[in-house]
Amino acid sequence: MDFFSTETPIIGMVHLPPLPGSPGFDGDRDALRTRLLEDAAALEAGGVDGIMLENFGDAPFYPDRVPRHVVADVAALASTLRGHVTVPFGVNILRNDVQSALGIAAATDGAFVRVNVHTGARLTDQGVIEGMAHETVRLRDQLDTDVAILADIDVKHSAPLADRSH
Repeated sequence: MDFFSTETPIIGMVHLPPLPGSPGFDGDRDALRTRLLEDAAALEAGGVDGIMLENFGDAPFYPDRVPRHVVADVAALASTLRGHVTVPFGVNILRNDVQSALGIAAATDGAFVRVNVHTGARLTDQGVIEGMAHETVRLRDQLDTDVAILADIDVKHSAPLADRSH
């Protein structure tokens, strides 16, 4: 990942509040943008090497693909973010919608995406989530983008389905 200026980058997380269509959305899209920019500015001023944009306020999360309106809102927010930060940024769409995250990052000049379960399967509070690396890597090629894929190894808030240490 040559877009970071260090081998061990610190990535600051912008946890978006509930988006439109999510329980808890307060109806104020301007407040979403304001909070995004305030959080990103604080992280950048604090010296992070990159910023991750995540729809954390959208709990309870969809297990795989999110609705189109979520993709549209996060894409609009990512585009706003791009114009206000100098560090690389990435996108994570919870719970495991890396295809949408990849599309958003590619369309908004994001440098990376995060995927919770990229390979194998994990037991989560959304049920069993299966990685879809085969789709993600092919989609990245189809989009002709060099967006990096950052994948969790032992994703938090989950358990393996089987012991693979043997």
